[in-house]
Amino acid sequence: MATGKNIRTYHNGQWHDGDAMIMRAADHGAWLGSSVFDGARQAHGFTPDLDRHCARVNASARALMLTPTVTADDMVAIVREGLKAYAKDAPVYIRPMYWGIDGDITAIVPSEETTGFAICLEEIPFAAASATTTLTRTRFRRPVLEDAVVNAKAGCLYPNNARMLKEARSKGFGNALVADAMGNVAETATANVFMAKDGVVFTPIPNGTFLSGITRARHMENLRADGVEVVEKVLSFEDFHAADEVFLSGNMSKVTPVTAFDETSYQVGPITERARSLYWDWAASQK
Repeated sequence: MATGKNIRTYHNGQWHDGDAMIMRAADHGAWLGSSVFDGARQAHGFTPDLDRHCARVNASARALMLTPTVTADDMVAIVREGLKAYAKDAPVYIRPMYWGIDGDITAIVPSEETTGFAICLEEIPFAAASATTTLTRTRFRRPVLEDAVVNAKAGCLYPNNARMLKEARSKGFGNALVADAMGNVAETATANVFMAKDGVVFTPIPNGTFLSGITRARHMENLRADGVEVVEKVLSFEDFHAADEVFLSGNMSKVTPVTAFDETSYQVGPITERARSLYWDWAASQK
């Protein structure tokens, strides 16, 4: 990513300072896109759900026909060792990655025998607590499993996200609210999405067109434990225009309030603030 600073790289069994070279020109992942990653965070001295993120990158690898080579438990231990070089309160993005090295006889299918593995640690600050975003629609949609590996956090999916973002920004908005193949709301170009109406929280039901995030699941658990009704259901763009509050859920910022969807405006409301507060209270309890 190289959007942050103070980068460390784990590769070939050891930690290296800096943005180390890890992939060769003929690696399957370099020219045929067989790469997966996951993103966890160190923040305020916590590494929330690190074990789930490490387990998910292994699941993503298998979905992309790659063979995971590091167990989730070992991955957690490697990450914790690497984080010792950072201040406890440093905002670190934790990115384990796999990629294909060799291909089969057709060159297209990645070999099950050779898989590259690395972890990148990168200091990337959290957005300010006051940060918000705005949404618009995009002509680009989330694919289905028959078209793309939507059951993996795969690098090959992200050009679609990039063109969604570029279109939204060309219209003066910060992000895009994206439809699935049926025309219902799936998520945004960068994160899962929630809306609140009359005190009830709603989020699109997972239907195989988007990755149902780890942070999304944590918000749902926290809100329900705090007595908030959370409903997964098919949601339309009209539902979002009628919402009282909208917020995004992703690992990079955890909670991002939305202040507008096209011509509809929102206030940063109590449920959005509650979700953020509950998340960090939960994270502190896991230390």
